[in-house]
Amino acid sequence: MPDALDATPYDSLLLLSFGGPEGPDDVVPFLENVTRGRGIPKERLKEVGQHYFLFGGVSPINDQNRALLDALHKDFAEHGLDLPVYWGNRNWAPYLTDTLRELVADGRRRVLVLTTSAYASYSGCRQYRENLADALATLRAEGLELPKIDKLRHYFNHPGFVEPMADGVLRSLADLPEDVRDGAHIAFSTHSIPTAAADTSGPVETHGEGGAYVEQHLDVAQLIADAVRERTGVDHPWRLVYQSRSGAPHIPWLEPDICDHLEERHAAGAPAVVMAPIGFVSDHMEVLYDLDTEATAKAGELGLPVRRSATVGADPRFAAAIRELILERAAVERGQEVTPCALGALGASHNLCPVGCCPARAPHPAAAGADSPYA
Repeated sequence: MPDALDATPYDSLLLLSFGGPEGPDDVVPFLENVTRGRGIPKERLKEVGQHYFLFGGVSPINDQNRALLDALHKDFAEHGLDLPVYWGNRNWAPYLTDTLRELVADGRRRVLVLTTSAYASYSGCRQYRENLADALATLRAEGLELPKIDKLRHYFNHPGFVEPMADGVLRSLADLPEDVRDGAHIAFSTHSIPTAAADTSGPVETHGEGGAYVEQHLDVAQLIADAVRERTGVDHPWRLVYQSRSGAPHIPWLEPDICDHLEERHAAGAPAVVMAPIGFVSDHMEVLYDLDTEATAKAGELGLPVRRSATVGADPRFAAAIRELILERAAVERGQEVTPCALGALGASHNLCPVGCCPARAPHPAAAGADSPYA
């Protein structure tokens, strides 16, 4: 038996994710949850839901979270980490508030949160913290004892996140025809967000053009490109590109879009492209539709060979990284000196989101940060 690992003071881990429909009847109610307060008509939601209906009305994200939970349970058991793992979603069952009620009923009082978003941004970090604050407010109104909640730091540059993606790019390159392989361009793709949200992402000192959101993605892209060069001897050209834009057309969002980029690369004479979705933890709907369906169809129209590399998903190295991050944060909470594990030029991210980090358009309480009302 392995020696027991110490996660004290934490008594549980909460996997917090976006959620997704699990059948055709779920699609519109799910989209109503996602867009609540925006006044979008149901008929418009039905149009948006066509992406889901193409896949039987089922988002893959819930099954992928189940696979990650299984990987975490397996890794924890193999390494002697006795830490119960719970799962809650923002927009679909199991709902976050219900999961927090379960945690409280089970006697959990120090909860560490893992979100399925690796980078700093409002939608990828602070909005999850706002959801936590809303859920805690509901529990307080119900007279329940509130747990103390902390959030794991951003893990975009942890080796357990970067290395599986680098391996995925290498496999995709190897899968290209030999005559186009060495000249292949790598398009590192992530979710587009409004430029205003990107510019204010991360702590206040990182605010500026693209903010921490763009800076962190560029750092990961460089790490992967360097790993590919070291393994193959080929220095592939690359660019950070964006996908999955939504919202009003007059609001500026990060560009270039992946499909526009494929057209540009084809016109410039690129013999092939590997699409590497570094902004996504798993192959959920944005990956399946925007890359595997829409972008791949665009490449087919152009006669441009493309491959799409794998996301991290439930890779055992990612599960191990989560274990390491838990132990690192627990040691910090116990007052021990810790050397955090991080690759690249940016170093390890903060453990506690500071005031002004990834601000919302309108003030809203957020848990698990320096400005939390639930400290």
